[in-house]
Amino acid sequence: METALLNKYEKLKQNLASLGSVAVAFSAGVDSTFLLYAANEALNDHVIAVTASSCFFPERELQEAKAFCEQAGVKHLIANCDVLSIEGVRENPKDRCYLCKKALFGKIIELAGEQGITTIVEGSNLDDLDDYRPGKKAIEELGVKSPLREAGLSKQEIRDLSESLNIPTFNKPSFACLASRIPYGERITEEKLQMVDYSEQLLLDMGFHQLRVRAHGNVARIELLPKDFERFMEEAVRETVYEKFREYGFTYVALDVQGYRTGSLNET
Repeated sequence: METALLNKYEKLKQNLASLGSVAVAFSAGVDSTFLLYAANEALNDHVIAVTASSCFFPERELQEAKAFCEQAGVKHLIANCDVLSIEGVRENPKDRCYLCKKALFGKIIELAGEQGITTIVEGSNLDDLDDYRPGKKAIEELGVKSPLREAGLSKQEIRDLSESLNIPTFNKPSFACLASRIPYGERITEEKLQMVDYSEQLLLDMGFHQLRVRAHGNVARIELLPKDFERFMEEAVRETVYEKFREYGFTYVALDVQGYRTGSLNET
């Protein structure tokens, strides 16, 4: 591990230790898993993990969160939330993430408070400042801390540290909630979320790694890494994807020639 990177990690642990006890908002993604690992090293029995469970969060991610906490010996709480009942969320405005995060972190704060923990930390990193993220406002309003960003850690540095520390998520694909697959202004329904979830799970099961399936009405726009284009265009793969996506409810299936990128729905 490079000295500069090791120093950042030590600074992170020192900052976490100074908080006394924390509840980590835990999604089982690369960032929150690394944060939970560091918090557990810094605070031992004075850390808990809280996962917000909703229709925006695939079952596979919830099971991974449970498995990691069990293996790490960290107390794990589940905050169940009916996100589509939050006023305005179904209509999917541009600040949907703000509305949702405000409610979800409210639940997390409530559960943590019942355990006697008042400090909540979450896994935003330095790179997250470069994209449109209305949820950041909700986090700041609620007083939730972002230790990875405060330590100056980028996504790649978090992956590098995770690999050095043998954290299994070091090469896990980046993930964002399923609602981020539906364009702003297009109403969010359980059916659309399920269509996206099934479609992405199919591609993952077929061996594709980093991906998104964006739902534009009855059109599925698939984002893959460009290196995966050739394999995707193999006849057997292409026909399987088309047939299954049709079963899930899509009428048309398209491959985005620009490839995978985060926040593509912000481009408009």
